[in-house]
Amino acid sequence: MIYVVVLVLLAMSALFSGLTLGLMSLGPHELKRKIALGDVRAKRIFAVRKRGNLLLVTLLVGNVAAISTMSLFLESVSGGLLAGVLTTFLITIFGEILPQAVFSRYAMMLGSRTAWLVHIILFIFYPVAAPLAWVLDKVLGEELPTMYSRKELMGILEEHGGSTLKKDEERIARGALTFGDKTIQEIMTPRSMVTGIEQDRVLDAGTIEDLRISGYSRFPVYDESFDQVTGMLYSQQLIDPSIRGKTVMKVASKNVFFVNEDARLDHALNAFIKTKNHLFMVVNQFSEFVGVIAIEDVIEEILGVEIVDEFDKYANVRAVAEKIAAPTARKNAL
Repeated sequence: MIYVVVLVLLAMSALFSGLTLGLMSLGPHELKRKIALGDVRAKRIFAVRKRGNLLLVTLLVGNVAAISTMSLFLESVSGGLLAGVLTTFLITIFGEILPQAVFSRYAMMLGSRTAWLVHIILFIFYPVAAPLAWVLDKVLGEELPTMYSRKELMGILEEHGGSTLKKDEERIARGALTFGDKTIQEIMTPRSMVTGIEQDRVLDAGTIEDLRISGYSRFPVYDESFDQVTGMLYSQQLIDPSIRGKTVMKVASKNVFFVNEDARLDHALNAFIKTKNHLFMVVNQFSEFVGVIAIEDVIEEILGVEIVDEFDKYANVRAVAEKIAAPTARKNAL
């Protein structure tokens, strides 16, 4: 009979130990997220996990009580030293290592299936556990959610890549996490590759045809040089036959937006959304025109791919500009 009691107590110790590791590893904020996604198991677990300190104290008190009682029973049938050795062996292997190894791997499944039993355990030990839990609540406060850094989130994406995420989803998520670290200067179309038009130029048939075959949808309008951008001419305006013979400035839009080349891409994206404009003039710290950036450029960084349509001459305009500029830079260095 004593051995039956010892086995029951050992099973209780294993249960308390496994539940402690399994349930406490499931944070309440994590469970709330799962509940919002319709996870029934998380809902059952959250009912007992929401008061973390009470649950922790209850399970620890129950585990200590089971181990102490088991030691007393073993001591009654064997010597003190032998009882200590047996208790240590049984608790270490069957009361700690095995149950914790199992619960750590199947916390959600086992936690949801034993939630009803945990409710009973909480009720039984409440008079003892509640005062201790109250003290912990006052001293430590509420449990804080786990906060991940950007690098940690990138690591999580790598771990989940190929299993729960498709390659395209992983690439887009990675781009969304990192695009804000880049500056406009890194992705803009440099000045040397920008097609603009002087404000006093007459829109005759030849000029309109040159603009049309350029493949661009927007043309910065300038006065004498690109450092004096005064407007924006849109390719859709070239369709209107009434513009023939007019100067560019009479047709162009006067709404021009400027951004600094050192600004971050998340700032640029917010500016695009706020102004409802799709192209910004990029200037340096001396207010000199250095290039343009389109909302398409920012989207490409988020998606992680180049968006090329049938009118684009180059897949990567910046790479072409750097290739063209390289011989000039070497010549100047000589």
